Amino acid sequence: MTAIAVDGRAIELDKEGFLVNLDDWSEPVAFELAQAEGIALSAEHLDVIHALRRFYAQYQLSPAMRPLVKYIGQQLGPDKGSSLYLLKLFPGSPAKIASKIAGLPKPDNCL
Repeated sequence: MTAIAVDGRAIELDKEGFLVNLDDWSEPVAFELAQAEGIALSAEHLDVIHALRRFYAQYQLSPAMRPLVKYIGQQLGPDKGSSLYLLKLFPGSPAKIASKIAGLPKPDNCL
């Protein structure tokens, strides 16, 4: 188990870099997690991250890519509800990386 330091607090992470305690999440934590992924968070990133946290609050799970694309389209508009848009923001595996930065558990079907 590893940890990151945010505002003088040690935030525990699992071996894949996901938060151990979901209640430890805050925007400063998100910035640290994003930096570890090589991502400089912008307003667009934060819009997706906050939408993802709303999804989790409603359904109690981290969405896979298809439900994530659909939900982002509903929440942020059809121009943002595409896998290409999400790949641009979160290269590689958008559902997994965005969930990690949002402080949520790893989506079930992500490797």
